[in-house]
This record gives sequence, structure tokens and C-alpha cells, in this order.
Amino acid sequence: MFRNIAIILTILLALGIGYVTILLPGKVEADTNVVTGEVLPDISPEAQKLHDSLFIADLHGDTLLWKRSILDAADRGHIDLPRMQAGNMGLQIFSSVTKTPRGQNYDSNTDETDNITLLVMGQLQPVRTWNSLTERSLYHAEKLRRAVSGSKGEMVFIKTPADLEGLIGRRNIKGKGIGVLFSVEGLHNLEGRSENLDRLYDAGMRMAGITHFFDNELGGSMHGAEKGGLTSFGREIIRRMEAKGIIVDIAHSSHASVKEILAMARRPVVSSHGGVQATCDVNRNLTDAEIRGVAATGGVVGIGYWDGAICDTSPAAIAAAIKHVRDLVGIDHVALGSDFDGAVTTGFDVSQVAQVTQALLDAGFTESEIRAVMGANTVRVLMQGLVPQG
Repeated sequence: MFRNIAIILTILLALGIGYVTILLPGKVEADTNVVTGEVLPDISPEAQKLHDSLFIADLHGDTLLWKRSILDAADRGHIDLPRMQAGNMGLQIFSSVTKTPRGQNYDSNTDETDNITLLVMGQLQPVRTWNSLTERSLYHAEKLRRAVSGSKGEMVFIKTPADLEGLIGRRNIKGKGIGVLFSVEGLHNLEGRSENLDRLYDAGMRMAGITHFFDNELGGSMHGAEKGGLTSFGREIIRRMEAKGIIVDIAHSSHASVKEILAMARRPVVSSHGGVQATCDVNRNLTDAEIRGVAATGGVVGIGYWDGAICDTSPAAIAAAIKHVRDLVGIDHVALGSDFDGAVTTGFDVSQVAQVTQALLDAGFTESEIRAVMGANTVRVLMQGLVPQG
């Protein structure tokens, strides 16, 4: 009898482990990265023709966090290669998320808890990633490189302006090819060690947010407990980022940190994903003064597609936020920053990004303005910002 009980317990344990490692990660993502299914406007022939001629760039997607291949068509989430191709994407920036607090919210979080550790273990990622935020980002960089290698030339890893120029030239000739650039969401993954910036740069990191949902060793988060300014370590790392050609991302940084970053910036700064308080009065969105500050650096504000960024999920709400930035500082300083696969609910996935083109046309944007917003502004910032300074 005891032998039979042992066998049953072993089977139940195996089934439990199988559920946690095989089925549960996919269910968590399916429940977290949602497309509303709302009825979307029809895409006019004019909008589709224009969309098909664009170089489209998105400043922020979190697909690397989840247990699925970017190469394969998925029935969950927002981004994969087939859907990027269907949406005519030219460049997708993929971010590494390494730590998020339990009970995550926009108002106040500490660094005392972490949701990602259980996700990492449940996905059976390498053991080195279980207790190291640096290793988690290095693993995400490896994952992206493997996807590029397995894409049969359909994706290109972007590290330099020459890489980007080559991609654009190829698309002009062959009409296909998607660039991917590796970013990081919160430099707590440095684990307080400046030498880890070099390790991440060598792995391909070319953009980084200073904080995420909690204050860290570099500075305050918009959602942290203290929401303070930059630390001396944070100022040191920002100077090193600018020298190496790593673009500074102020998304999620506290208002105090943003003010200091913009004041010290010598190169274009981005807000990779979010909104503007003028159209969506949420604390994680930028004030008009901050938008002017980003523009003064030559940078761009990436507009997101989810409720916390635009107080809606409609294409028209995205266009309204873009219009505000254009009217405030000019068309050269606004771009796309979807936050696809970032634990958000959106009205559409990357295959349907023509909805933004249609919404901009409906809002009265000219063709040249739409080209700027949909990709040209991001290309300009990358061309300027990726060049190391001697």
C-alpha cells in the first residue's frame, strides 16, 4: 500500500511540476498581455498604402520576459516575428525586465519583493538567472541573439548606426527585414556595480531606463517609496552611458530624477513608453515641462497604447497624445512606444499597427508628419545616440 501511495504522490508531483513549468507560464502571459478585441476602425486604402511605405519603429516591447519564441506565431501576447511582418515593422526595441514588486502600482512600491524570480524559476531559465538581475538581462540578450540567428535573415541585431543604415538600405531594395535593438528596463540590474554596464554593452544593450517600478541605486522611480533624484552612482552611470553610446531612457523615472537627467544630458534622451499628462493625467506620464526638456536634448517621447498611458486603448487616443506633443514641441520629438507584452491590455497587437497610421490621418497629420512619428524620429535619435564618444 505504501508503495502505491508513493507512486501516486510521485505522479501528482510530476504533474504539478509539469503544470508549473509547461502550462502555467503561458497562462500567466495570456492573462497578463491582453488584446481587448474591441471593434477597430477600417483601414482605408489611402492609409494602407501609406503604411506599407513606412519605416515603422517601436521604442519598447517586453516580449523577452515571456516563455515563447519571437520567431513563432503565438496565440497570446502582442509581438512575434509573423505579426511584426504583418504590421510592416522596421525596428522593434526589446527590453529586459528583471524585477517587479508584488502588488505593483503606479503610486508607491519598494524593492523588497520580486515577481520575476518565480517566473524565472517556473520557466526553467538557467540557474544563474535565479538570483542575479545582471544574469537575467544577459540571458535576455542571448535569447534575442538566438532569435536573430534563427530568423534566416529576417531579423537584424542593431548595435551601431551602420547596422541601422544597412537595414534601411535593405528594406528600400528588398522591402523586408526587421531590426531588433536590446534595451533594459531599470538599471537595478547593474547590482550596484559599474563594470556590469560594460558586460551589458558587450551583450548588445544600447538603451536603458534608469529605474522601473521602485527606487534603486541610481535614483528615484515615479512609482517608488521616496521618488528622489539621482544618486552619485546614477550620475556616474549616465555619463558612462552617453560616452559608450547607450541611449538614456527616462520612462518610469521620478520627476526629480527626470529633471536632473534632462539638465545633465549631452545627448538625445528618450521616454521610451508612456503618455502625457495633458491628455491622460496619470503620474507616470510626462508633464509639459518634461516634454520640452526631452525635446531640448533632441530626443523623443514614445507614446504607449495602454490605458495607463492614454486613459483609453483606442487608436484615436494614441493620436491625441501624439498631437499634443507635436503641438507643444514639434513633430520631430514624438514616436511610438507601445509597451507591447509589458503586462498591459491594448486595443490591438503589432500586426495591426496600421491602426495608428489611420488614426493619425484621421487626426489631420500630413504624410511627412506620419513618417516622422512612425519611425523616422526614432531612427534619427538612434543614429545620433549610438555613436560612442571618444
